[in-house]
Amino acid sequence: MSQEQSVYQSELEVIYKNRFGSAEIYRNKVWKILIRHYFQKYISPDACVLDLGCGFGQFINNIECAQKFGMDLNPATKGKLAEDVTFLEQDCSSYWEISDNTLDLVFTSNFFEHLFSKSNLTATISQAARCLKPGGRIIAMGPNIKFIAGAYWDFYDHHLPLTELSVKEALESAGLKTESIHNRFLPYTMVNAPEYPMFFLRMYLALPWMWKLLGKQFLVIATK
Repeated sequence: MSQEQSVYQSELEVIYKNRFGSAEIYRNKVWKILIRHYFQKYISPDACVLDLGCGFGQFINNIECAQKFGMDLNPATKGKLAEDVTFLEQDCSSYWEISDNTLDLVFTSNFFEHLFSKSNLTATISQAARCLKPGGRIIAMGPNIKFIAGAYWDFYDHHLPLTELSVKEALESAGLKTESIHNRFLPYTMVNAPEYPMFFLRMYLALPWMWKLLGKQFLVIATK
């Protein structure tokens, strides 16, 4: 590991501890609802899933599937993951130590914007495409620069502004086919935001017209 990467990892650990530490229990409750009422339908019980930029593991810890991988550069991540999750502590734009045609799903939420460049994103998507089985999916969610403007830069580790259409083009350039696309899905962020009752979230997911009013994150799903 280079000295630069080591410094970056230490910086990540501090940033995410300060940003998410106090809301960790609430975020875990939110992700349980998101999975149960939306994302689990894309994941079969025998699936092999990788959570790209898995953070504190709120997605990968809570899904139901046969085999789980989590990838992140934050060294604190390992201590947050469940025992059944294999942790890959690495730069996602480097080669993934996963065999070709292995994964049924690559899931990533609020991660692509943290990559330093479009070349990093291209390399990352290329690795995802290589590792996905034929018919496997990538689900990508993140802040849509169209709808949040300057607030996008309130987070020190945001680097790459994206929209649903730019992500669609990036995925299709890697040979993936767009299955569905939403320019608005969830609200922008849970950081410094009210902690709403979970039934509000269940209602929100069940009423897609509300996404158009409050959603500021894109959701793009593509298949191999």
